Amino acid sequence: MSLNQPLIAEYKHEMANTRKILALVPMDKYSWKPHEKSMSLGDLASHLADMPTWVHFTINFPELDFAKNYTPPAKCSSGAELLSKMDKNFEDAIKVLENTTDAQMFENWSLRNGDQVFFTLPKIAVLRSFVFSHNIHHRAQLGVYLRMLDIPLPGIYGPSADDKGM
Repeated sequence: MSLNQPLIAEYKHEMANTRKILALVPMDKYSWKPHEKSMSLGDLASHLADMPTWVHFTINFPELDFAKNYTPPAKCSSGAELLSKMDKNFEDAIKVLENTTDAQMFENWSLRNGDQVFFTLPKIAVLRSFVFSHNIHHRAQLGVYLRMLDIPLPGIYGPSADDKGM
């Protein structure tokens, strides 16, 4: 079995959970923040919808340099647009992963801002930490935002406190 196969299965599982959370985002509260230093609800949701594009940037390039070639994700204006963006980006990410060789997985990739290098890791480690785990981190953060707005949450790794019978 090639390395991409278990990664694809894991990513599909995690992104299905991310989609459940994104579907709950009330876009009329786009600018809401739990704290002045926090991202807004809408910016956080847009960030999650954009994250699958990171698979392409990880596999097909040797680095991401914020000083040279980074454009922040466009803001979504509706829940439908948010989900459509995530679905399209995720579909493209799966295609990239399906065509990724084991050799590519072990090539190094760097995240930098000009001369400042944040990290250099094999692409497989970048996928697992910077892409997959980073998504899980922000999905959980979004769940806290939604909880603070009194929006019932679905179960992710089992039932949530909002699931009936719990």
